[in-house]
Amino acid sequence: MRAGQMHRYYSRETVVGDGRRPARTPLRAAQEQAGVPAGCWMGRGLAALGLAPGEEVTEAQLRNLFGERGRHPCADRIEAERLATGDSPKKAFKAGALGRRVMITRVDFVFRPQPTIYLLWALGDEATRRVIEAAHEQAIERVLEWIEDEVAVIRYGKDGIYRVRPPGGLVAARFRHYEARSGRPLLHDHLLLSVKGQRLDGKWDSIHTTALHENTVAACALYNELVAAELCEELGLTTEPRTVTPGRRPVTEMAGLPHELIRWTARRSDEIAACLTELEHEYVTAVDDDGEPRFLPVVSERARAKMNQNAARKTRPPKRKTQSLAQLRVWWKVSAILTSKVAADVINSLLEHARAAAAVIRARVAAAVDIALAALDVTATVFVMNDGGRFHRRHLLAEARRHLALVLRGRRRDPGLDDQVVAAAISTHCLDISEPKTVRGLEAGYRLYTARWSLSGLPTRRPPTPAPNPDRQPPADPGEPPAPRHPGQDAGEWEIPRIPLQYERAAFAGAVVREQLRTTTATAGRGRAYDVVAHQQAAMPEQLLAPEPADPETDQEQDPGRHEAMDLKALRALRESRTDVEALDLTAERLCHLQDAFTEAADRAHTTMNHYTRRDDTETPHPDDQQAHRSQQPGPHRGREAGH
Repeated sequence: MRAGQMHRYYSRETVVGDGRRPARTPLRAAQEQAGVPAGCWMGRGLAALGLAPGEEVTEAQLRNLFGERGRHPCADRIEAERLATGDSPKKAFKAGALGRRVMITRVDFVFRPQPTIYLLWALGDEATRRVIEAAHEQAIERVLEWIEDEVAVIRYGKDGIYRVRPPGGLVAARFRHYEARSGRPLLHDHLLLSVKGQRLDGKWDSIHTTALHENTVAACALYNELVAAELCEELGLTTEPRTVTPGRRPVTEMAGLPHELIRWTARRSDEIAACLTELEHEYVTAVDDDGEPRFLPVVSERARAKMNQNAARKTRPPKRKTQSLAQLRVWWKVSAILTSKVAADVINSLLEHARAAAAVIRARVAAAVDIALAALDVTATVFVMNDGGRFHRRHLLAEARRHLALVLRGRRRDPGLDDQVVAAAISTHCLDISEPKTVRGLEAGYRLYTARWSLSGLPTRRPPTPAPNPDRQPPADPGEPPAPRHPGQDAGEWEIPRIPLQYERAAFAGAVVREQLRTTTATAGRGRAYDVVAHQQAAMPEQLLAPEPADPETDQEQDPGRHEAMDLKALRALRESRTDVEALDLTAERLCHLQDAFTEAADRAHTTMNHYTRRDDTETPHPDDQQAHRSQQPGPHRGREAGH
């Protein structure tokens, strides 16, 4: 965000709950009228500025730090004191500066939990609301600490040759909002992170904003994981994967909340989806002056993302007048009862329904994390989703956090478990292809990797298809001949052909590798193959979970409480679909290193599963107990669920 016009927009609207601030109204008075709390300061860098975490953000401080191109928040007081001691106006002005003046003054991070979380926040009781807000704030603080310790760097010297971490930390201002433009509940905070950081020599310089942008996905995954784990621990809940858009990554939501209620909050999403369908129709039917198609007859992922942005802008409603949180909560509950098609007794007891679902899921799905198997899944997904199969460590870290969030189902984990998964992925399955011709290429965060697997035939893009006759309907499958479209059909009445999404291909890649590994290890014994699948079942979507076919010869010896396995028939059906999954078959030579890497892990998993099976026969398991393949001592902030 730049100083000038952008700062004026934020000071008029964002800092007062995304409403419209009346002219000549003081900031605190406008926030009270809007019913939103005052902004507060965050970050370890506040100590160098004479401020304290949690202190209220004043209008003068905002203007100095963000509107005056990076001055001290208390520059007015410092300048007045210097003038009183006899300094010249030039020296007094310089004393209130934080290094050189900059045009880009801050980065805006927006933190919001998943819809099921802010549904519990909006429709639950006061105690639930306070717990969710506390978990939300704690997760923001943890993410900011990670950015300070692992991401933020100060570049200085010629061409930014010197790169150091800000030893004193960063400075940020946080502002809370309660609702979306549609009026539906949307708990979210704007974290205005200053680009000013102090070096070891005491001088102030600028944070490298590109590094912040590159690690946004990893920060998002960390926040979602932290806030879900804290709420599951405090409220007795659990999470489940939910597919929002077919072909895209499933999101982690709190289990037990009706999907109709989630759709009630997605009013903006429905409007964007309807507009996106019309834009896709215009895209595939557009012709130039000669009557030839202007684009390919299919919608690529990049084109879809651009059209999705255009649809969001076209359907963006005007801002509403803000109200107090108490008024909003009353209106939200009434609106949900009347328009969401969910029974009133269910809405009034959402927390009880979520806790009941959590008890069932925790008794059914074991949260077993094996670092070696997690490294395989993470590498396969990142390898397919990045163009050319090249990626950096930050891509592995973001995917590792998503994988752990899906597998653990809301249980707390060791803070360093994600780094262990990344280290295992790099050492076992990744090949360093960096060419360190520059200083940046020598840094660990910018090392370039690819998978060790010989998947040279794996296409990252579907080859272009010849354009059909513009008078004929684009085919649902680019490999099939175009079928005529009725002249009276409008947008949405016939299927727009789309290139399979990258995550869809990545999911197929991981599934094929797991199937090949399961087949390979099955020869060593039934228990070993079962352990490999049992590790993955917690992360698979619910529609891929099915009871394992019964073996008539061993049916009498099976434990009635044994876990369910993934239905391979569904996997084979997916593989038979017309996608790039045909190129993912691995030969025996390519699986050689995989079998060696996982033999030891499978043996360890088999031993652990036998241990827990014997324990289940003698005592009743606690629903929060977590199976771990590697035992560790709990840290100071891990609680009793310290295993992974």
